[in-house]
Amino acid sequence: MVQAPAEGEAQAAHMARAGDVDYAGTEDYDALLFGAPLTLRQLTSKGDPELMDFEATLERHDLTWEQLVDAAILVGTDFNEGISGIGPKTAVKAVRERGDIWGVFEARDVYVEHADRIRDLFLEPAVTEDFSFDTDLDPDVAAARRLVCEDWEVDEAEVERGFERIEESLVQTGLDDWT
Repeated sequence: MVQAPAEGEAQAAHMARAGDVDYAGTEDYDALLFGAPLTLRQLTSKGDPELMDFEATLERHDLTWEQLVDAAILVGTDFNEGISGIGPKTAVKAVRERGDIWGVFEARDVYVEHADRIRDLFLEPAVTEDFSFDTDLDPDVAAARRLVCEDWEVDEAEVERGFERIEESLVQTGLDDWT
């Protein structure tokens, strides 16, 4: 079991960076911002999952991890609204030109409250090494569905495809079954 001390996506990213898991899963972009090497986004959504590669993202946009986080703060994250009129392309360009978020603030005469704390949250999140999990589990999908839909009151339509994918993965066969 894994009990994250703060953000679950930060813990998942930490575990992926340490090699304890192959991917971090998320519905948005936070795991990427937390530095997960590989992230699967929208696992429980109706559309197809998206694979995000952290190093490839940094390389493609010619950014450091800090600059990626700075651009996200300018656009808006789960922890701040962002700057009106600044979208992803503008944010990346501005951060590259000015070096960091503080250079952008100065050049554009804008400000994000607690930007330093938000930045630290992504770059140095609270995580734990005290976790364990059994990879040979037979998941109780019905219990998980009840927890999410009844206890957490998430609309079943929002998570149905995710549960279908879990159930499908439990019955898929490998080549060994054909030999």
